[in-house]
Amino acid sequence: MEESLWQFFGLNSIVLLLVTLLAITIVWKGVKVVPQSQVYVVERFGKYTRTLSAGLNLLIPFLDDVAHRISVLERQLPEFSISVITRDNVEVRLEATVFYRVLDASRTVYRIRDVDSALHTAATSIVRSAAGKLELDELQSSRESMNQEIANNLQAAAEVWGIEITRTEITDVIIDEKTKDSQRQQLNAERERRAAIARAEGDKRAIELAADARLYEAQKEADAVRVQAEADAYAIEIKARADAAQTRLLADAIADRGQPAVDFEILKRQVDAMGQLAASDSTKSLILPTDITGVLGAFKVVADNLRNPEP
Repeated sequence: MEESLWQFFGLNSIVLLLVTLLAITIVWKGVKVVPQSQVYVVERFGKYTRTLSAGLNLLIPFLDDVAHRISVLERQLPEFSISVITRDNVEVRLEATVFYRVLDASRTVYRIRDVDSALHTAATSIVRSAAGKLELDELQSSRESMNQEIANNLQAAAEVWGIEITRTEITDVIIDEKTKDSQRQQLNAERERRAAIARAEGDKRAIELAADARLYEAQKEADAVRVQAEADAYAIEIKARADAAQTRLLADAIADRGQPAVDFEILKRQVDAMGQLAASDSTKSLILPTDITGVLGAFKVVADNLRNPEP
């Protein structure tokens, strides 16, 4: 009896254990937790069915199987070197690399065996073609635009593999020593040309400034002459007005006083002339005619007559 009980409980324990193991296996096979940095490619009986994204996913146990675990992080190809002949027939070596990431894991798995090797081959051809369109100077100065062109062309080739080309980089342009010497000579010649142009521009500017200074001086001299001429014209005008006023006064006096006024003006001018002659610095001695006293006397008489006219 005891042996029968023992066999019964032992058999139940084995069944329970098997059931537990089966449940654990079903859970293990049917529940998948995918990390954020990966996607899982699921096959059913060897055929692709779906791609599991990050998080908790359920499968049909024993039917569905995770065949591939693909990282979706950005990757970098090992740096590679390419021999290129530029448009001006200069041979250079370019060092380049490619950055990419997987967008469609199913195409990456089922359409290409070695993604890195395929990208390396495509990138080599595209880089060589893009660099061959440029001259050496353009190749060194237009690296950014060439990187963009390579990335666009490589993306068109890699799209069928479910890959996104994030960027490409030409990390270095290597040229031989002979070409470097030629570049140095060209650079020195360019510097001398720029220096000559700078000197010529400086001389030209100096000539322009000197001409502007002379023009400014001539303008100021012309302004001074014009001002002096205006001053002289004004003085002449004032003197003419004074002479005209004097003439009018004399005419009025002649009309009012008659011949005595005329004689007075004549005698006045004679006396003024003798005074100017005597005051001249070049006059050392002055000889007057004997009748000068008569002139002075007549001047006095005429003046008295003008002040005291007869009734």
